Amino acid sequence: MKRLMALIVLAGCTAAPPPLPPQLEDTCGAANFAGLIGQDVTALETRLHLGMVRVIRPGDLVTQDFRPGRINFMIGEDNVIGTINCG
Repeated sequence: MKRLMALIVLAGCTAAPPPLPPQLEDTCGAANFAGLIGQDVTALETRLHLGMVRVIRPGDLVTQDFRPGRINFMIGEDNVIGTINCG
């Protein structure tokens, strides 16, 4: 009986991690900016985009909120645009 109680208590201690938001297909129009990948970050200055945009550099603190309409420009150590995604 004691073993059964111990198993029940241990089973309650293991919680599943919260599910990640589903990856939606280009909800923010990131594909429109795909030509910027591999270019220097200054290329962003030539493209005006009104709306939710984040430019994320190495070491930047970034909130974990997921916004399907927001475009994220991930900049590498070399100041080059590495990836562009929604969220």
